[in-house]
Amino acid sequence: MCDSLGSEIVADEAVAVAVEETLGSSHACSDSLKVSYCPALFVENKKWARDGDFLEPLLAVSDQEQRLMPDVEQSVYIDLESQTWIKEDPVPLVATETHSSTFFFCLRIGWRWIVIILGLALYGLLLLPGFVQVGYNYYCSKSVHRNIICGDNWRNRLDLYLPEKIDKPKPVVIFVPGGAWIIGHRAWGSLLGQQLAAHDIIVASLDYRNFPQGTAGDMISDICTGITYVHNNITSFGGDPDKLFLIGQSAGAHLSTCALVWQAVKESEEDGPVLPWKPSQFKAFMGISGGYNLPKLIDHFDQRGLYKSLFLRIMEGKDSLLHFSPEAVVLSSVFRQVATQLPPITLFHGTADHSIPCDASVTFAESLQSIGVDVNTHLYNDKTHTDLILQDPMRGNYEMLDDMLAVLHADDEDAKQNDATTTPCRRLVPLLLLNLARKISPF
Repeated sequence: MCDSLGSEIVADEAVAVAVEETLGSSHACSDSLKVSYCPALFVENKKWARDGDFLEPLLAVSDQEQRLMPDVEQSVYIDLESQTWIKEDPVPLVATETHSSTFFFCLRIGWRWIVIILGLALYGLLLLPGFVQVGYNYYCSKSVHRNIICGDNWRNRLDLYLPEKIDKPKPVVIFVPGGAWIIGHRAWGSLLGQQLAAHDIIVASLDYRNFPQGTAGDMISDICTGITYVHNNITSFGGDPDKLFLIGQSAGAHLSTCALVWQAVKESEEDGPVLPWKPSQFKAFMGISGGYNLPKLIDHFDQRGLYKSLFLRIMEGKDSLLHFSPEAVVLSSVFRQVATQLPPITLFHGTADHSIPCDASVTFAESLQSIGVDVNTHLYNDKTHTDLILQDPMRGNYEMLDDMLAVLHADDEDAKQNDATTTPCRRLVPLLLLNLARKISPF
């Protein structure tokens, strides 16, 4: 990877002390020092790598090269007496990135994902009656325009949900679905899109690259591309460009918020480029079950099965966590001067959400309020991560839908009256199956 600066054996006590100071005393063990080998070790801005049995200094490397290091962690001991490496068997960092089927792998790494996958399969089976009905409308309804190309990338696609009757320009919701930054898809917005379309609202559900096809920066870029397309073309579908709303759910809430705050900074630049869309052009932003401060959530995600090693690669390294944390961005000194560029913000979260605790929305709302942003928070008692976006919508009319419509139709008295008389959403899944699905949901 880099040229060696010499062949001198340097795995001595001084290096070991430097390693211990860098990695922490918890890595030390008797006469040897246990470190992580990936396959290089960084001490005092130098990269140390194994050459044969010895540790040698190598040229300094960039952050990009460090992020591109191999995905296998290997336990290595530096024996201070013999100045040699003592290696152990490699342990894959991410279950989905290995073909190992050993019993050790299943116990050490794979068991949590195995439980999640089995739980997800049973969860989907219980909600299958609802998925079949939503899927039928998704593929067969003339009001659903699927797979609209909105950019050059292969994932620059969107689905459009239109009201049955368009007699005047309609409000437009741009929806960014979740999926843990790994399994997101525009079709995840089908249920919400169909229900909002029944209330005379056009919904554009955006697609974006998932990891490993792209990192967080690529995902946000795809979202901005989709927003640009909707902004430029929605009038041809009967939408009102002066009534644009942005909604994100889970990972989609995080990514769309990043897109919003970054664009707000660009909008405030006097000599900046001409922007294809501006945050101030949105009537409101709504975040559903989102996470907005990544350093506070990374340990929680690790315990839930989204391991640190994987999450850091999605977020382009540890040094980028604050960059991809909307809460940190809005509290920066630079952003305080551009807070007025943000539209009114409403955050929705369930108090029983184990995937992303509701404190994520509470603290983000407090941060926004501290810089003068118009923000409201709706916490739903005993609601889980999937209650708000799946179980409750399949149950029929639900509280969050009413709260969303209150924002979407805030300036339209006729629409408010129509909402009150619109036929309630029918139940798609028997109540017994919904309750069972809620209990075994892996999210």
